[in-house]
Amino acid sequence: MRPRHIGVKLALLALVCYFLLPVWWLVVASTKSGEGLFSGSGPLWFEGFHLFDNLEALFTFNNGEYLRWLGNSVLYAGLGGIGCTVVSVLAGYGFSMYRFTGRTALFAAVLGSVMVPLTALVIPTFVMFSNAGLTDTIWAVILPSLLSPFAVYLMRVYAGGSIPTELIDAARIDGAGELRIFWQVALPLMRPGVITVLLLSVVSTWNNYFLPLIMLSSSKLYPLPVGIGLWSQLATSNNNSGQSLWTLVIVGSLVSVVPLVIAFLTLQRYWQGGLTVGSLK
Repeated sequence: MRPRHIGVKLALLALVCYFLLPVWWLVVASTKSGEGLFSGSGPLWFEGFHLFDNLEALFTFNNGEYLRWLGNSVLYAGLGGIGCTVVSVLAGYGFSMYRFTGRTALFAAVLGSVMVPLTALVIPTFVMFSNAGLTDTIWAVILPSLLSPFAVYLMRVYAGGSIPTELIDAARIDGAGELRIFWQVALPLMRPGVITVLLLSVVSTWNNYFLPLIMLSSSKLYPLPVGIGLWSQLATSNNNSGQSLWTLVIVGSLVSVVPLVIAFLTLQRYWQGGLTVGSLK
């Protein structure tokens, strides 16, 4: 093995350790008791095994408050992610396959909006939803999640690169309508891009913290990031039960990652394949 290759592999190994270290700490800390979390052998090694006790405390604390937040996150991420994917796929396909007046200007506006930080839009969005009477409702989180300029841009580029125009023209010559062409020809070719946008949208909505924090005032509607943030604030300010609350925060953070891991493992097989399925219809 060449020395240059050894150096590259060592650098990659260092990066893997760098990214896995926080995950390892989270797993180890989730198995510790409240006392062992702040004392013991060290933060990166096990001190007893209290994971199941911590999980029981997590799911029963404050009348199952965590489970309510978990259900809210599933609702927001599911509806927001699927809705954003549908809007982005249709918009990207339209920008790529059709020529219409104002197409260039509209797509330039989409590209320009990609550069705007999402946090800069939270306050205007709050004012708009407040005037519409939608704050402190589930729609205050779901509706803004349906729009993603980056996802539209991604699908526009992917549709333009994966769908041959000759295939679309051939389908039109055969008498297929535009809806049938999209559903049976274009969509199978776009499957990897669709799954990518779906995962990105679900993860973005699942991890969204600032928007629900501004839009929601009732803790019953909180998603997991806002709820766990509330617990961390209580743990910081409460000296008596701070250790137990920090344990709930850590275990709750670990559990919140599990649905995303399941989603990635379930959908990753759809990234492969689908590249030429449409041409066989």
